[in-house]
Amino acid sequence: MGAAGSKLERAFGDQFPEGERYFGLENFGNTAYCNCVLQISSQKKKTGVIAPKRFVQRLKKQNEVFRSYMAQDAHEFLNFLLNELVDILEKDSQAAKSDPEASSPSDKAANGPKNVQANGPQKDPLVTWMHKIFQGILTNETRCLRCETVTARDETFFDLSLDIEQNSSITSCLKNFSSTETLNAEDKFFCDKFFCDKCCSLQEAQKRMKIKKPPHILVIHLKRYEYIEQLGRYKKLSYRVVFPLELKLSNTMEDADSEYSLFAVVVHIGSGSNHGHYVCLVKSRNHWLFFDDENVEMIDESVVQTFFGSSHEYSSNTDLAYILFYESLGNDNKN
Repeated sequence: MGAAGSKLERAFGDQFPEGERYFGLENFGNTAYCNCVLQISSQKKKTGVIAPKRFVQRLKKQNEVFRSYMAQDAHEFLNFLLNELVDILEKDSQAAKSDPEASSPSDKAANGPKNVQANGPQKDPLVTWMHKIFQGILTNETRCLRCETVTARDETFFDLSLDIEQNSSITSCLKNFSSTETLNAEDKFFCDKFFCDKCCSLQEAQKRMKIKKPPHILVIHLKRYEYIEQLGRYKKLSYRVVFPLELKLSNTMEDADSEYSLFAVVVHIGSGSNHGHYVCLVKSRNHWLFFDDENVEMIDESVVQTFFGSSHEYSSNTDLAYILFYESLGNDNKN
């Protein structure tokens, strides 16, 4: 980073972590969406600027969505990256299992003993380090209002996408995410049909979504784009959504009160989904750093609050938090 690297070292002063430096990432015209996510996951041991050209080339080869010269969505890229990494790790693990010579005794026992039943071996779910870090479990509960039978269906997730409202908070968004919804008499005949196996018929019901198992790293995506039919396009919502440095999941979990600490924020700058710029804030060694492609600088913790959004419906402020990264403070999810 040259002068920028020296400036960062001066900002740290005597508190600069010994032997640890931070990279900026070169922008190839429209790759800020990619840089802001990579900067969160790749804190380096040297100063300077990296040009992730080979990574971007591989990304465009793997997914045609990112071949366009238009601005891309950081959340879409994050989802692609997480799922692609999981696929690669699962294929590598399966290949290692099929080759006994390539698997060490510790590798074979990593997921615990295999249960063998009369009808053949039971296949344990494959758990990679990606699953251990990012994967959580949601439970979708539906209660029949006639017989009171509760049907529960589990599904995994790597991030939570939350609807937002003006002058709200992440806590209230999570509460709405897990709120109970009633499928009334009209709904059951149209899009929200619920067939009760016990009643053997369509019935009115209540449903809710809750977190059964929280992930070690909780990724929260704020739905800041709303489709306006009259305009025929998406509109960016500048709603003020307060996100705390310390977060509890008590509103979305019944049996636990998981606590999380904010360590990174992806910020979108601009008024539309197809144009603009991305930057990110990352907490490292109790210091907050601001990453803007090649430039890296230290900021005060209070700067994080400037990306909450605007309390006014019409605002010129377009620098808004888009993706939040929280790390578990408990011991249950740590590896």
